[in-house]
Amino acid sequence: MIDFATPEASTAYLKAKLAYYIDAWDLAQKCREADTHYVVLDVRSAEHYASGHIPGAVHFPHREMNAQTLGRLDDSKVYITYCDGIGCNGSTKGAFNLAQAGFRVKELIGGLDFWRRDNHPIAVGEIPQSWPAAEGQEHCGC
Repeated sequence: MIDFATPEASTAYLKAKLAYYIDAWDLAQKCREADTHYVVLDVRSAEHYASGHIPGAVHFPHREMNAQTLGRLDDSKVYITYCDGIGCNGSTKGAFNLAQAGFRVKELIGGLDFWRRDNHPIAVGEIPQSWPAAEGQEHCGC
């Protein structure tokens, strides 16, 4: 019985995992830098989005994703999906819809729950808003 992976197998697995997921700190850094290669998608309901979302996140509920609505997206971008958190699979459903339609996608680990736990900014209302100019976030130590 083998109870550990070889270093090569671990490298392949972890490299793949990093290709599928992004954590709150790394996403906040992309937002802070205004990295235009990434588009953050909040895939929750309109009510949830309006009550608090990641600044700059576009509201695009996973239930509204279809060939017509996905056809409006830019296939040169990487899409980051998120929902409420670990107990919700909306980000997975959104990511699946995007990937199946040919888009590059990652999921935010822990969703908005982990985002809030790390004390990243939250925007309120029906529009994406922009990243705060002065934000006093300390480094997470990762």
